[in-house]
Amino acid sequence: MSVTPQKEWWSAADLAASGLPDIPTTKRGLTKMIDRQNWVAQPGLARRRSGRGGGFEYHWSLLPQRAQQHLLLVATSDQTEKAEAEQMSAAEAWTYYDKLADKAKAKATSRLKAIQLVEALERGGLTKDQAVRNASKQLHCGVRSIWNWFDMIAGIAPSDRLPYLADRHKLAKRPSRAAEIDPTFGEMIKADYLRLGEPDFAACYDRIVRHCEANGIPVASKSATRRWLDRTVSKVTQVLARKGVDAAKAMFPPQERDKTAMHALEAVNADFHTFDVFVRFPGANGEPDTIQRPHMVAIQDIYSARVLAWRIDTTSNGHAVQLAFGDLFREYGIPYHVLLDNGREFANKALTGGAPTRFRFKVKEDDIPGLLTALDVVLHWATPYHGQAKPIERAFRDMCGRIAKHPAFHGAYTGNSPTAKPEDYGSRAVPLEEFLAVLADEIQAHNTRTGRRSEVAMGRSFADVFDESYATAPIRKATKEQERLWLMGVEGLTVNRRTGTVKFQGNTFWAPFLHEHLGKKIAARFDYNDFFDGLHIYALNGEYLGHAECREKVGFFDADEARIHARARKDWLNAEKAALKAHKTLTNAELAKGLSTSLPPEPAAKLEAKVVKMVPNTAKKFRTVAAEQSTPEIDKKRDEIVADLASHRATKPKSRRIEEVDNRELYRRALELERKLEAGDDITSEQKRWLHSYQDTSDYRSMQLMVKNFGEAYLAK
Repeated sequence: MSVTPQKEWWSAADLAASGLPDIPTTKRGLTKMIDRQNWVAQPGLARRRSGRGGGFEYHWSLLPQRAQQHLLLVATSDQTEKAEAEQMSAAEAWTYYDKLADKAKAKATSRLKAIQLVEALERGGLTKDQAVRNASKQLHCGVRSIWNWFDMIAGIAPSDRLPYLADRHKLAKRPSRAAEIDPTFGEMIKADYLRLGEPDFAACYDRIVRHCEANGIPVASKSATRRWLDRTVSKVTQVLARKGVDAAKAMFPPQERDKTAMHALEAVNADFHTFDVFVRFPGANGEPDTIQRPHMVAIQDIYSARVLAWRIDTTSNGHAVQLAFGDLFREYGIPYHVLLDNGREFANKALTGGAPTRFRFKVKEDDIPGLLTALDVVLHWATPYHGQAKPIERAFRDMCGRIAKHPAFHGAYTGNSPTAKPEDYGSRAVPLEEFLAVLADEIQAHNTRTGRRSEVAMGRSFADVFDESYATAPIRKATKEQERLWLMGVEGLTVNRRTGTVKFQGNTFWAPFLHEHLGKKIAARFDYNDFFDGLHIYALNGEYLGHAECREKVGFFDADEARIHARARKDWLNAEKAALKAHKTLTNAELAKGLSTSLPPEPAAKLEAKVVKMVPNTAKKFRTVAAEQSTPEIDKKRDEIVADLASHRATKPKSRRIEEVDNRELYRRALELERKLEAGDDITSEQKRWLHSYQDTSDYRSMQLMVKNFGEAYLAK
């Protein structure tokens, strides 16, 4: 039996005031909807309204579907399966349908085919009853079932029939069979299980059960408690509580960035990697060789993922980073963006000095601009201890097995953790030259390996992707002046106030232009591999001043070096004299003559004072007093003073000898302080100031030359 609403015909005013779903609440809005859907033209569904006011009344079947369903719901109290279906909107029905299993969806699809077959037979000339019986025979289903399916889709648009033909038994609320958990028992389970250290659930359950049974608290079974815990506490919350923040972060999907809009060398990222291989590093300056794991700083192009530059060192330090960037700039060019982490090897003043976004150290106004800052490279700082933030970590993971476990390093592999040491741990150390050769080959193979599956590689190698983009990309090349920026150093040094020399690492550097910067702080850059080639001197604001050569120390009686030094000093002095002569266009005599002619003329008559004051004559008085005071006692005292002065003059050569002894004692004291500093011992700030001031004196230099030629035995004389 079909159900119809109690009120079938509605005026526009009644519909606007009805509050039915999908019906405009204003008469104007409702009129627009009626005109848009052309209700008046529907035969048998629109009629003239009788009574005052006139107008039209509309059949309830013209209303939107949700409004019709609401009217049907109000008209009947039968909570049948059909009523439940009619309560659902099309969106809700499709949402419910998506949650069904494939078997339930296939059943609804077969019902829809039966409905469509009946409608097709009707269009062929059969009555609906004949069509239903014919479809029942063809599809081997009951006639009554087909009629029920038609009731389920009554008033439903043909495009929305499928979800309404699905079974509705899952909409019924079933009583929960989950065990009731006592709140006190549940809170104790959470407190014990949800903590760092990852305690076993069975152990936590047994502990809490013993406590609850002793105190009369109801408990549940272990399996029911576990299901309750998983149902009330999400998996992410459990990982956060038991494994920590980093483990929870790893569960969040990483951000995927689009590289297709970039080009080669637009952005690079760099990081350090420590290889799990023992390498023998040769000692310097006669020191013994050292065996340790090598540290590699690598720079990778973000667009192509190609490793462009790398350096090996014994530690992770800023010098290796600066050299690697120098190789990158010299070989390929200057990138526009650089992605780094905030480790001290990257966030240091030599590399990123002056950048306001550095996480380490204070940014001062007189900071020397770092290498990347001076080249106008935009710096980006990655999240610390977050490997997903740096693409180069993926390359390092690839290198771990291909390089550290290379057959050439058999016996030198250390394992990737203290608990994963191989049986032959420590049996061999690879020479540095052999390690560098294998490393270069493997990095080349890493760059040229085909079959890469990134969005820009598409089966090609990293090198092919880089080379293709590099040929057409706008590349910034470094000039000769900029090449000096990646030299080592960037030290704040002070020019000597008297000689204009610069002392650095125990060596003296000098150039004539330094006399224009006496006592000022400067920046110095130098070639790490050719330190004695000299220093490139910069002002603190980055202005290049010139090149200062290293003044090598020579033997005391080296006549050739003495002549070279004298000739250089003579040439320098002649150049300064010529510069002075160019500035002084007047000689001293010409200047004096010119000044004498500008003096005012002498007065014609000698001036005489108009007022004269008498000066009393006291000389006689003084002579009289001195004569009166002359006594034998005074004469004796005067003779003693004269004798004492004579004795001091007689011992003056002896005081010079004492001064020489004091100079030796001062030099011995300075020598002890210098040896403490070389050994790495600490001295006080007062001792440092005294030592620096004494080293600038001529006494120190003369004693240093004497000790160099006659040995430290000279100090004992």
